[in-house]
Amino acid sequence: MDLQTRKISFVQEFLRLQNEELVSLLEQILRRRKAELLEGTMVPMSMEQLNEEVDRALEDSKNDRVISAEDLKNEIKKWR
Repeated sequence: MDLQTRKISFVQEFLRLQNEELVSLLEQILRRRKAELLEGTMVPMSMEQLNEEVDRALEDSKNDRVISAEDLKNEIKKWR
């Protein structure tokens, strides 16, 4: 059975579940595994890269190329 067929079969089976505890468990497993996979692909930033990012952020701040936290919150509220 190919991956696409397996995913469809899994979703169909998941939709038939009536046990909230089992649904919660599957959600936890999915979140945990996705986090593990993400952590495995992350590469630490070098000190040189970090310093470049900090310099760029300071330059952006100096040249008023920033958004306030309040404006950002208001923008995010529009996403819903």
